[in-house]
Amino acid sequence: MGLVVSAGGAGVQDLPPFDAGALLSEWGIAPLPLIVTVWATGLYVVGVLALRRRGDSWPVGRSIAWGVGMLAFYLATSSGLAAYDTVLVSAHMVQHMVLSMVVPLSLALGAPVTLALRTLPRRPRGWLLAVLHSRLAKVLGFPPLTFGLYVISPWALYFSGWYEASLRSTYVHEMMHIHLVAVGALFFWPIVGVDPLPGRVGHPFRVLLTVMTLPFHAFLGVTIMGQETLLGGDWYPSLHDGPLGAWLPDPYDDQKLAGGILWGAGDLVGLVFFVVLFAQWVRSSMKEAEREDRRLDRLERQEQRAATEVTRSDPASSE
Repeated sequence: MGLVVSAGGAGVQDLPPFDAGALLSEWGIAPLPLIVTVWATGLYVVGVLALRRRGDSWPVGRSIAWGVGMLAFYLATSSGLAAYDTVLVSAHMVQHMVLSMVVPLSLALGAPVTLALRTLPRRPRGWLLAVLHSRLAKVLGFPPLTFGLYVISPWALYFSGWYEASLRSTYVHEMMHIHLVAVGALFFWPIVGVDPLPGRVGHPFRVLLTVMTLPFHAFLGVTIMGQETLLGGDWYPSLHDGPLGAWLPDPYDDQKLAGGILWGAGDLVGLVFFVVLFAQWVRSSMKEAEREDRRLDRLERQEQRAATEVTRSDPASSE
């Protein structure tokens, strides 16, 4: 059996050619992602059930969004995609997009902070509110800062020694995954605007920030496609010297594919995010219009009552 270093250099295994079947067959038990998935999903379900037991409702769409986010997280870190993320840079790029865009957006739409505020006991709820109103939360929720982190961190990842280090170290590899989700969450969570977080801005500015991310993903993808040097240094060429060389694609061709994935997937998810924001904007405008109609109706009723009282107190005024 042929052997190849994988999983950030932590172990050795022989991998079949990468295809749809390998995505389903090459599953692994990654302890940290499994623990995070089980606990995060379990606590969310407990919160929803607690609301229902006391007769309150919770939108089904939010539960679905949370489930999609946690499923995407687990698939990206434990399925066959994770098994190949140190063998094919194109597989890593798919994982990158899932962890940095799909997972944070889905989890943000699940509104877990709102759920926690509605179900936690008094003291833990007070602790959560103190964190939300802290200076650190306000700094981390500052939209220009989160936008800068979101668009700059991929450049720092791929054009420094960080990416090659993630291929050779399990610890750096896992920290990279955490970084992708964390930076994506810092950017998406306040912009989606479901939870009461610091940094929430008006819908026009949210849409503007979303549109501004599209050219950055496209430019980075095109830059990677045109690179004459390989991401990860000599890591991917060295794999061709082992048994995987029988099926591995040319590293330069795989890198071009990875850049195309980053370009296309970034634009696709960005457009989905734009649609979500636009729908929220329309819904917010409709609710604002309804509130304004009710306010005008109250004023009209008040004026009518005032006019009626004047007429009753001074009958001559009606003649």
